[in-house]
Amino acid sequence: MIFENHILEKPLAAYIESIFYYKGYKPDHSVERVVPTGHVFIIFELNGFEYHTFDSDTLQPNGSYKNVWVSGMHKEYLSISAHQNSEMLVIQFKTDGAYPFLQLPIHKLNNKVIAAQELFGAEILVLREQILKAENATEKFNWVEAWLTQKIAVNKIPDGTVVNVLKQLKTKPLTDSREIIASYPNTQKHLIHQFKKYFGLTPKVFHRIFRFNELLKKLQNKQPLIWAQIAYEFGYSDQSHFIKEFKEFSGFNPQEFIKSGFHEEEETNFFPLDRKG
Repeated sequence: MIFENHILEKPLAAYIESIFYYKGYKPDHSVERVVPTGHVFIIFELNGFEYHTFDSDTLQPNGSYKNVWVSGMHKEYLSISAHQNSEMLVIQFKTDGAYPFLQLPIHKLNNKVIAAQELFGAEILVLREQILKAENATEKFNWVEAWLTQKIAVNKIPDGTVVNVLKQLKTKPLTDSREIIASYPNTQKHLIHQFKKYFGLTPKVFHRIFRFNELLKKLQNKQPLIWAQIAYEFGYSDQSHFIKEFKEFSGFNPQEFIKSGFHEEEETNFFPLDRKG
């Protein structure tokens, strides 16, 4: 499998978490679960396959996607298809980075996956053709960088006071939520409006998502696990609260998660659902 991660420089590095390309991916499953991470993605399929989202309970397809699509800000887990020999290029925006490129309230894409041409028109399909024709990953990344540089509206970046609240939510424990929100120099209602517009979700939901992703990193390859201790360490009110939120974001209770070996996966936010034992 080929996997290349593009090194970003200013100004794009301020808005883009990563741009990566892979080819020849051969998973041992066909459906995988993605937990919310606090990012918006633009995904280019480069192999002609049709991809699907699935109902989380029945695993029946409930959406089909080809060419290029946008995955909005999710606060719930998502089940998606994984193909043999797939080839993709993915743009992952920072939590505060998508608005200057999409130029629409991010909350309008919450919990949605949509065809990218609904937002960008035919130009996004032209970009895909350029990526397809590029001879190597470096050339593909150059096409994407040129398009992103042309699309960015620097006058659409969120106010620094809002971004500062977001940064604190990423780095401070959930018990500090009230204090962080109170530090905002305007009303809480105004803060929520700004968060939805620029980032998609409310401050409290983001704080919970950031905590959950830190928790998954903590669980990775860790043995033995003492759930009561972990719940306390991450600021859950009690073990039942911890279990409830774990299942809300992942679809599994903690014991199911460990029994399935998901804490041993290389990726901390993608989990196979139909791996053949």
